Amino acid sequence: MKHLEGKVALVTGATRGIGRGIAIGLGEAGATVYVTGRSLNNSSSDGVFGSLSETQLAIEEAGGVGIPVQVDHSDDEQVRLLFERIQDEQDGQLDLLVNNAYSGVQALKDAYSQPFWDCEPSLWDASNNVGLRSHYVASVFAARMMTKRNSGLICTISSWGSMFYLFKTAYGVGKAACDRLAADMAVELKPHNVASVSIWPGIVGTELFSSFASEVNQTNTTEKNYSFLSDRYNWETPLFTGRAIAALAGEPNLMRHTGRVQIVAELANKYGIVDENGDRPASLRSSRFLLPAALPVLKKYSSLIPDIKVPWSLLLLVALGSPKI
Repeated sequence: MKHLEGKVALVTGATRGIGRGIAIGLGEAGATVYVTGRSLNNSSSDGVFGSLSETQLAIEEAGGVGIPVQVDHSDDEQVRLLFERIQDEQDGQLDLLVNNAYSGVQALKDAYSQPFWDCEPSLWDASNNVGLRSHYVASVFAARMMTKRNSGLICTISSWGSMFYLFKTAYGVGKAACDRLAADMAVELKPHNVASVSIWPGIVGTELFSSFASEVNQTNTTEKNYSFLSDRYNWETPLFTGRAIAALAGEPNLMRHTGRVQIVAELANKYGIVDENGDRPASLRSSRFLLPAALPVLKKYSSLIPDIKVPWSLLLLVALGSPKI
């Protein structure tokens, strides 16, 4: 059943990677999906190809309507014109915004082995301009449309890296701010029946991240923060996040989720969603992930391990909880 038929969505940064997967997942549910990116036609970034035209075709093959719009999310005027176009074409209707556009992967890849003081200060902008700042700007324009209709959902793609050190200082600060952005927007949007949530995918095998993982593995690094890249255990595809967001967007009592972090794997478990290959990856706080990660010999038997979620209170005492209070 196409439960999002008649709904209008916008996914920023959807030429490839997780944004493309989200757009396709919404297309599967029957939504009309506006997708943005810098390349309408085929282009390459470090050997990774993708374009808005390809994403549009994939959305339509999945059963939705794809509308590509070439936008550089570092340019506020282009973003304003994007929302003006949606306003005009959809008679003011925008049911879902997915803040996904992110330009920091290559910069983080280039700097992964260096401490922050050995990196150029521009790493901050690469991580948080088209990312945190662009999410805020898009949310401003989306909220103006949604509050007039007293309906809508804003999903901001964040990361487990908001709660513990991962990749780089600039990355973690940006992701922690994304969570705070989603939570604080929820407070102001709640009286208008508009929900705002932060989305935490697991380890997603995007094109660029897969390339990054291969390069890290070739260095034979022993850094614990990169050990999860070794054999791509429990990785998710970008479509998994798309299907989870599509299910959440169809939730009858959506407002009870507002202001909260939504973990993709846990949404999938709740709604009975499977990944592109038919599997259902475990949450990164599940015993089904944590035990095999600690004892690799258990990986081949992971399906036999109970799917028990480690309580947040315990995680905050051990692995998560940055900064400590």
